[in-house]
Amino acid sequence: MKISPHTTTIAVDNNLYLRLASVEDAPFLYRIIDTHRAYLREWLPFIDFSQSVLDTKAYLRAVTDTKNIAEEVYVILYQKSIAGIVGFKGIDHINRKSELGYWLSGDLQGRGIMRRSCKALLQYAFGEMGMNRVQIKAGAGNFRSSNIPRKLGFTLEGVQRDGEYLNGRFHDLEVYSLLQREWLQQEEQ
Repeated sequence: MKISPHTTTIAVDNNLYLRLASVEDAPFLYRIIDTHRAYLREWLPFIDFSQSVLDTKAYLRAVTDTKNIAEEVYVILYQKSIAGIVGFKGIDHINRKSELGYWLSGDLQGRGIMRRSCKALLQYAFGEMGMNRVQIKAGAGNFRSSNIPRKLGFTLEGVQRDGEYLNGRFHDLEVYSLLQREWLQQEEQ
């Protein structure tokens, strides 16, 4: 994996890159959301609020604003096409912690794309960013999502009861964490 000097692009492997998101990505991301709406809606509360390209643009404007130091969002480029999003939210530089969030087009599931993308961002978080803790929250029962932190060596800390309002009811969230020292120990093995 190669991280560029300004961290606008992260080369994960020959067919997989992460690039800082921009407002210009809105039509491509919205197309994925709209095409895979039923699949994505099962676990992602923002899907119902993404009803047009303008909604996606508004989100991208918010997360790419240079004053926003709490989020760093990347588009996933798989075989030169946008496949989803992965990034940090709630970046806390003082306490050196953040949360990793992600979603991927329904037709690209099961190829290791998200696991490899998250692994690249973990290397960046624990290296260049100097983070001490990264957490991932996954809907209880969302096995595809919870497999990501499990395969990457995260620890299940517990369940955030009724942590997310989705599809007209509250859902529990599994909270996983990985510490820098645990990451470094894994990398040595």
